[in-house]
Amino acid sequence: MQLYCESIIEYKRLKTREVKIGDLLIGNFHPIRVQTMTTTDTMDTIATVEQSIRCIEAGSELVRITAPSKNEAENLLNIKNELHKRGYHVPLVADIHFTPNAAEIAARIVEKVRVNPGNYVDKKKFEQIDYTDAEYAEEIDRIRERFTPLVKICKEYGTAMRIGTNHGSLSDRIMSRYGDTPIGMVESAMEFLRIARAETYHNIILSMKSSNPQVMVQAYRLLIKMMQDEFGEIYPLHLGVTEAGDGEDGRIKSAVGIGTLLEDGIGDTIRVSLTEDPEFEIPVCKDLVKRYSLPNPSAGGASDSENLKLPYSAFEYQRRETFAVDNIGAKQVPVVVADLSKIEKITPTHLQSIGYTYNEATDKWTISDAAADYVFTGNQLLDFELPGTLKVIVYPDAWSSAKDKAKYFPIYSDKGFVEAAITSDKLNFVMVDCFSDETTINDFTYLDKLANNKSVVICLSSTNTNAMQSVRRMFAEFMNRKIQNPVVLITDSGWQTPDEHLIHFATETGALFLEGMGDGICLGYSGAMQLENVKASGRTYLEVKDIYQFTNNTAFSILQATRTRISKTEYISCPSCGRTLFDLQETTAKIRAVTNHLKGLKIAIMGCIVNGPGEMADADFGYVGSGPGKITLYKGKEVMKRNVNSEVAVEELINLIKENGSWVEE
Repeated sequence: MQLYCESIIEYKRLKTREVKIGDLLIGNFHPIRVQTMTTTDTMDTIATVEQSIRCIEAGSELVRITAPSKNEAENLLNIKNELHKRGYHVPLVADIHFTPNAAEIAARIVEKVRVNPGNYVDKKKFEQIDYTDAEYAEEIDRIRERFTPLVKICKEYGTAMRIGTNHGSLSDRIMSRYGDTPIGMVESAMEFLRIARAETYHNIILSMKSSNPQVMVQAYRLLIKMMQDEFGEIYPLHLGVTEAGDGEDGRIKSAVGIGTLLEDGIGDTIRVSLTEDPEFEIPVCKDLVKRYSLPNPSAGGASDSENLKLPYSAFEYQRRETFAVDNIGAKQVPVVVADLSKIEKITPTHLQSIGYTYNEATDKWTISDAAADYVFTGNQLLDFELPGTLKVIVYPDAWSSAKDKAKYFPIYSDKGFVEAAITSDKLNFVMVDCFSDETTINDFTYLDKLANNKSVVICLSSTNTNAMQSVRRMFAEFMNRKIQNPVVLITDSGWQTPDEHLIHFATETGALFLEGMGDGICLGYSGAMQLENVKASGRTYLEVKDIYQFTNNTAFSILQATRTRISKTEYISCPSCGRTLFDLQETTAKIRAVTNHLKGLKIAIMGCIVNGPGEMADADFGYVGSGPGKITLYKGKEVMKRNVNSEVAVEELINLIKENGSWVEE
């Protein structure tokens, strides 16, 4: 095995233990299972049953239900019986926080229980305590004493368990020793896993969830390595990004995190956590998973590089070192390149799709925060004055004809650049196809001639089924050869629907940006793009009226999700569940409507106290349900206003943002 997966140059599923959940098998190369979580009150049996059925009919293979107290745990029996009565036998999962007695009841009723090691025994008071080794060991003994009864019940009843770590709810004890880090997340789960193994209980799945895809990916990789090193085996993994949000942003953030791991063969079951009704999460899960039911793809030329090692750490983020070519590379944020080459006659109106609006009366351009930096027009030279910040990429013949060489730059094949009689002395884009058609590294005869030419930005792409590994392998080759040219990632999608395109783009490019690779992004289509609305169960997911605007927004959203370029407000919004104390979808929409101009600000919108305070660690401001009709407002992890009436809570949130100097007028 490689550091954390079976192969970094081709797609291979990671071998994990087989776990039985009712009649469903997970791990050990079984299909990747999809699941969701109900949002109804668990005490409302019929509402929960009917929502569960909608999820099952959408394709959910497990249904999770919150059991915050003894009463809800006991009512799981009524829910299960009613589902069976109606002919539905999908395994149920009880979601437990804070209440071991509820878990012990649920474990006798449903097929699986989920416990959060951050709050199952430990209480979170946001206190920093310096533990001696002896004191820390005493705390582990206390956890063992409180957790072992549940393990014994699960073993007796054949109940599966998920040990589910949340970045936002690490205990004070873990935070004190490891900090708010991926290794802290891993150790939090490993403590519980060691206790279960000591009881010879192995029907376990693990998860490492975070609202930050970078943290999430690093935590899963570290967990795999630690299990392999300590136990010589790996338990099945449940993948998910917490509090991903809704709409396009929620889908992209989830695809960046989940897709990055799936690309490396990691993951046995997934849940996409959207601030939407749970049945609408399932088609997104299916779109993610179906990419890996294709014929087993090859990264090309694998035979000459079986022993390839990554020349960088997969467990921490460090941006690849590059020099700057104009505004690309070095420490500059990644650029966005818009491909308008399929438009027969480009006009100023077309640039509105990529962030530039022309006012004819004033003869001025308005530039949005999500305005593309470059536009590729093929052989077309534009016959109008361009916005000051926009530059044009064209084929060499068109570039030769362009009068304004400060605005127009050529793009070549690698061979074409090396053999060209004339090139730009300022900026040249050079395309390299990575390891396609069984290409070996010895076939890249032009790499060393491109290497470190201070005018060259290299554009990497691959036509392989799983292109990400091929491009990653080329980055490894660059780093081994000390090639420091900046790189634009070019990704084409051959899928059809907007959701499929989002997932393809976010997975293949997001995985590389999370590893510090890439100084620019360019998205395009090798297949047909269906512009009509995508619908499932009568609900519209994404409306695409303008393909170029959709692609441009997707590129900026991927950079936002990977934390490499912030261009808008970020919302850390949890999916509602039975614990939620207000209408999350409606409230998220309200907050978004009045704050979406606050570029770079992170606002968390949490339905209840379970993950709320913890997720404040990654947010600037927080809006958390603290009781029926009551909201607590946070700045970071600090409570600023308690028990605010929900009718005025959004207004109070705005006041809090203003009081702390983070508000700007639109």
